[in-house]
Amino acid sequence: MFSSRRWALAVLTAALAAAGCHAATPDPTPAAAPGDLPVENPAAAMLAPDTCKLGHRDGQPLPDPHCTPGAVNPAVRQDTIEDTICRTGWTKTIRPPTSKTTTMKAASARSYDLAPADKGEYDHLVSLELGGAPDDPRNLWVEPGKIPNPKDAVENKLHAAVCSGLIPLVPAQKAIAADWVTAFDTVGLRIANGKVCLRDHPTTCVTGHRGDGD
Repeated sequence: MFSSRRWALAVLTAALAAAGCHAATPDPTPAAAPGDLPVENPAAAMLAPDTCKLGHRDGQPLPDPHCTPGAVNPAVRQDTIEDTICRTGWTKTIRPPTSKTTTMKAASARSYDLAPADKGEYDHLVSLELGGAPDDPRNLWVEPGKIPNPKDAVENKLHAAVCSGLIPLVPAQKAIAADWVTAFDTVGLRIANGKVCLRDHPTTCVTGHRGDGD
């Protein structure tokens, strides 16, 4: 026999079904926790022309944080890095085709009010080698200047630090999204003689670069 609690639940379930009500289906898309970076959404809207403004620090360009906050690939987590970003060749499997990014780059350039002739790389703010979202407009911006650019070296060194275990993944992602120019300081790293070292433990270092670039 039903207990009184089970009986009440059965009655409530039957009443809801009769009224045409159904239990909510969980959203399969992972949601970002408060303070975390947005989770990849390739359908995120491109912003209107002249909506975004470039910033600068120490002579280097920064994206508008309201337009390009960065976004992350949900497949890349601390417990999956050995099978994803730290595995050579992995980023090639997720890199969006130029047939898609060429159109996105043009729209992004208009959002930042950049002239078509302005030279720049359509860059993942959180790089693919740090688990950035491949084709979410919130993680892509036209970074003015030469190619390759100074940000590439920052990405590579952060990647080496993450894959060697010097620092965790999420702080590296947040640091480069917030301000790539100051990312080393934010996560407590220093560069010495080409090595990536912990600032508080200067003899704890890593050399080399595992995996792929942006």
